[in-house]
Amino acid sequence: MTNSPLFSISPIDGRYQSKTSSFRPYFSEFGLIKYRVRVEVEYFIFLVDAGLSPLVDFPKDKYAELRNLYLDFSEQDAIWIKEKEKITNHDVKAVEYFIKCKLEQLNLSKYLEFVHFGLTSQDINNTAIPLSLKEGLEDVFYPALNELIQKLKEFELEWKEVSMLARTHGQPASPTKLGKEIGVFVERLEKQVLLMNNIPYSSKFGGATGNLNAHHVAFPQYDWKALANDFVTQRLGIFRSQITTQIEHYDNIAALFDGLKRINTIILDMDRDMWTYISMEYFKQKIIKGEIGSSAMPHKVNPIDFENSEGNIGIANALYNHLSMKLPVSRLQRDLTDSTVLRVIGVPLAHSLIAISSSLKGLNKLLLNEQALNDDLEDNWAVVAEAIQSVLRREGYEKPYEALKELTRKNTKMTKSSVHEFIDTLHVSEEIKTELKKITPHNYTGIH
Repeated sequence: MTNSPLFSISPIDGRYQSKTSSFRPYFSEFGLIKYRVRVEVEYFIFLVDAGLSPLVDFPKDKYAELRNLYLDFSEQDAIWIKEKEKITNHDVKAVEYFIKCKLEQLNLSKYLEFVHFGLTSQDINNTAIPLSLKEGLEDVFYPALNELIQKLKEFELEWKEVSMLARTHGQPASPTKLGKEIGVFVERLEKQVLLMNNIPYSSKFGGATGNLNAHHVAFPQYDWKALANDFVTQRLGIFRSQITTQIEHYDNIAALFDGLKRINTIILDMDRDMWTYISMEYFKQKIIKGEIGSSAMPHKVNPIDFENSEGNIGIANALYNHLSMKLPVSRLQRDLTDSTVLRVIGVPLAHSLIAISSSLKGLNKLLLNEQALNDDLEDNWAVVAEAIQSVLRREGYEKPYEALKELTRKNTKMTKSSVHEFIDTLHVSEEIKTELKKITPHNYTGIH
């Protein structure tokens, strides 16, 4: 068997790899190893800058070469580390040996033991993973989501004056504007992004059980808590949890996954609305030359993009839910269950990315069928009853709701003529009757 996508077990690396490959630098095994190297290198440099006595003579002109270990990190470097892991049976220790090997090549052997100084593997993992998550979301996910939001904004503006029959409980309700209904999804998505932006990316960086024991016993004269805070915040741009066990407690990362789940749910809601509008013929779909809707029915153009998005969101949200419920729970000072599930965080993100791509593809196929919207409005004159009732209440008319209920709660179809005939029976001035007759399903759309 080859490495062809044809042989991939997961569709995110097979069928959909063109949509998900942008996540590989962040959430692949290669990406995780690279981020581990980055944290280890930056930590070593930080120790030099902190002025630890055994490092005072370290040649700072070597910083660039050290940083090149992760800036120029190659597949061969990753393979070297994976081969070392076969011997160590420990993935983070293999990274430590890789960096030590590189220091030896740079004639810096006397400083080897300050690689990974005072740390446990989770200091590296629980710093590398939130850092990769932060940068993966910022570099890939949010730009993709923003493209979807911008498309919805275009529709919101383009269709702001297009009247549409609203439906509550599936039944005809007070008319609205199509642009406003699209704007609902814009506002919901943008608000969730704002909430997401307020969630810190938290790192655990405190030694074996979170108390900086090894750091303090070796160099008690240093304020290691302040130094650890400075390293995580200033050097890496994330936040350090102050009181931890051996591992990060993951409350903030759980909040991130819950936030991603809410964003997905909003997109799912939009997908289903668009699917329904297509089934109602409010929208037609652009015909792609050569594309087949049904293998049996030549006429069909199916809303498959919104269906694809919905399916991928279901998978993503199931995993987000598991991650947000599982990660904050660990036995005593730690167990290994977090390590197991942290390795799959790229999977729900990939399914989310596929969903966004599919939804956007579906939106780009939409063709407004304004005639269908107008016909639906014209076919539902009963919806002006609320408007007539409201004007009559204003005028102090006796029991206006009951009068309109008597008119509308019948199994006969209301038309413009029947509404106007009803208005003519009302005991109001001709001026009010004229006002009422100006109300139509097309213009009774409120403000937005």
